[in-house]
This record gives sequence, C-alpha cells and structure tokens, in this order.
Amino acid sequence: MIEVNLLPGTGSRSREGASLSDMISGATAGIRDKYMLAAVGSVGTVVAAVALMFMSQSNLERTLTEREQKAMQDSARYKVVLAAREKAEATRDSLYHQVAIIKSIDDSRYLWPHLLEEISNALPQYTWLTLVTQTSAPPTAGIMDSTKKKAVADSVKKLSAAEKKARAEAVLADAARATKFRVVGHTVDIQALTLFMKTLEASPYIQNVQLTRSDLVIVDTKEVTEFQLEAESQQPPPFLVRTVSVALGDK
Repeated sequence: MIEVNLLPGTGSRSREGASLSDMISGATAGIRDKYMLAAVGSVGTVVAAVALMFMSQSNLERTLTEREQKAMQDSARYKVVLAAREKAEATRDSLYHQVAIIKSIDDSRYLWPHLLEEISNALPQYTWLTLVTQTSAPPTAGIMDSTKKKAVADSVKKLSAAEKKARAEAVLADAARATKFRVVGHTVDIQALTLFMKTLEASPYIQNVQLTRSDLVIVDTKEVTEFQLEAESQQPPPFLVRTVSVALGDK
C-alpha cells in the first residue's frame, strides 16, 4: 500500500521524536535501580562535604597563621617593656627591703634612752639600781655582722617579689616587737619598791612589770631588800612622741 504524506516534514519529526525518546529511555534504563541512585547521591554528598571541610580548614589555617604572626610581633614589641618592668620590680623590692631595715634601725635607736629615762624618773628615794640589762634578742636588723648581711642579701636575691615583700614586712614586725629587760636594785623601804613598780607600769614606754625576786641582803652592814623586776618595752601613742629638728651651730 502506498501512503502519501500530505503534511511535509511531519513524518521526519515524528521519527526524530521517537528516536530522542528512545535515547532517553535507553540512558535511564540502566540507572533505574534504587541502590544505584543511592550510591550516586552518597558520592555527591561526600564530595560536597569534603569541599566544605577543605574550605573551612583553609580559612582556619589562614586565621591561625595571622594570629601567630601578630602574637610574635607583639612579643617582640613588648619584650623590652617586660624586661624593663622586671628590672624595675626587682629594684623596688630591693629598696623596700632596705627601707624596712633602715626603718627598723631608726625605730629602735632611741629605745634605750627612753627606757633609761623612764626608769630614772620612776626611781623613788632610798632605792638604787645595780643592774639594768636586756633579756630578749635585739629587735633591729642592723646588728648583723658583715658575713650575715652578705648571706641575707644573697638569699633575698633568690626570692620572688611576694617573698621579698613578706621578708621586709617581717623585718618591720620584728623591729616593732617588745624588748624585754631586767632591773635589779636595792631598797630600804618595801613601800618604795611598790611605788617604783607602779610608776614603771604607768610609763607609756614600759609594760608588764613583774617582781620576780625579793630577798633580804646585807649591804655595808645594813639590811636591805634586793629586788629583781622583769618588764617589756611598748610603743607609746603617737601624740606622746615629740620630734624636733636638729640645727647645727655656726662654726
């Protein structure tokens, strides 16, 4: 049978459409399996994740590198400042310790003049002293000999700032502690001894006056009472301490 195509071009188009449809169906026929589709999707997801992680790690590495360079620059910039600060702190601690020693010496150098003046003023009639002596260790750090001073200086250099400050404060505290002393004397009147003790206790420089011994002895064929007192020094109130300037006379 002979067919006549009255619409030119229609037959060729239908054949082209049929061939294109056949090609698409042939290409997708091999990937209609669900496991194959899952494998393809997993590979795509992994590739995308690896790409994202690579970009993230690259950004992080770049950031860390920039921070490291900035830190090294800051370290080099402040190295001189930190060295100067450490030197200044070491000088400060050394001066603090020296000032503490000087202050301890200054606070205690007039101790015995005050004590002897108070004892002399409190001494009643018919009473005399035979001994006044210190029974405690000296309160000032200035009594160390040169060997001890060198050993202390070497040990202070090895201490930290806090330890140096604590050591200096200990020197000040040691200088502020009470000095114990003993007074031995004779009296012909026991009431005078009582008055002597009360007057010493009332002194702003003396405290804790205690009678430790009282015996009858013969002095120059006369019977007298020999007594021994133990006492401590104390820091007087600031309003009782009066300081005056020393003016040198014209030569």
